[in-house]
Amino acid sequence: MPLQVSDLDNAIPHWDELVGAQGRLINHSENHTFLFSAPHGEAYCLRVHRPDYQSTANIESELAWLEALHRQTELVIPEPIVGKNGKLLQRFTTATGDTHHAVLFHFIPGHEPTPESNLVELFSVLGGYAAGLHKHAIDWQRPAGFERQAWTAGAILDADGHWGDWRVAPGVTTQVRDVLDRTETLLRQRLADYGTGPDRYGLIHADMRLGNLLVEGNQVCLIDFDDCGLCWFGYDFAAAISFHETHKAVPALKAAWLEAYQARRPLSVQDIEMLDSMIMLRRMALLAWIGSHCETGLAQTHVEGFAEGTMDLARRYLSGAIWP
Repeated sequence: MPLQVSDLDNAIPHWDELVGAQGRLINHSENHTFLFSAPHGEAYCLRVHRPDYQSTANIESELAWLEALHRQTELVIPEPIVGKNGKLLQRFTTATGDTHHAVLFHFIPGHEPTPESNLVELFSVLGGYAAGLHKHAIDWQRPAGFERQAWTAGAILDADGHWGDWRVAPGVTTQVRDVLDRTETLLRQRLADYGTGPDRYGLIHADMRLGNLLVEGNQVCLIDFDDCGLCWFGYDFAAAISFHETHKAVPALKAAWLEAYQARRPLSVQDIEMLDSMIMLRRMALLAWIGSHCETGLAQTHVEGFAEGTMDLARRYLSGAIWP
């Protein structure tokens, strides 16, 4: 069952900002996100981590990157708030004895865009945003002890991958399994041939999907760096079209993203050709995620037909191109 505000009695006292604030659950996917409205008019978002998903060092490393991005770029990103003990990361125990990590952020207004919106302009913004993130990640000197997961082919496709095993996800029939097994073999080979040179592989957000965007007028904010880690830079485009890889608008979104990205950080022909592999890799990661997170609303929203859609996408990939 999702956590409720009543489960946060031992978390709220860690921050002066939450004294007397009223909270409500606004999102439950990997973590829980609560919106708190304070008596003085300020609003805050409290992220409560799923137990045993990220280590203390992993979360502190994410927060170190966020702080560096705040200091060194003009990108609009969430700003974490220190607790009473001077630390950004806090721990608390619920009445049932479960221990959680939690981080408080300043609230950022905005709405989540939908696939039905005209997303071409948004993806132009996202392309420039991703290029800015990647340029910073390449130049940034990571602090001692920095630790984030790597989103390698094995970490996504192996049976014990970060998000589970796609082979046991709902809807993976014998027919689906056969197509995806062949796809996995080709995908692993192409990724191995592409390699992990510093011009193509490094620290990325890794979850730049529509659900992690807040749009307010001309401002676009990227939230939830909880899955940031080492991966191919092109994976951030694939993540941007998460759950909508088969939508007819994808070619136009890809073109807009690429044009804006390359205005800030040029890509090679091989980098661009590998975007189909990134899309396929992400789609199989999501298939595994749906299987291992079936209790979440997000998984339940997309589970119907997702395995079959992944098979259709894989057939296109095996035939030469996901999109003409």
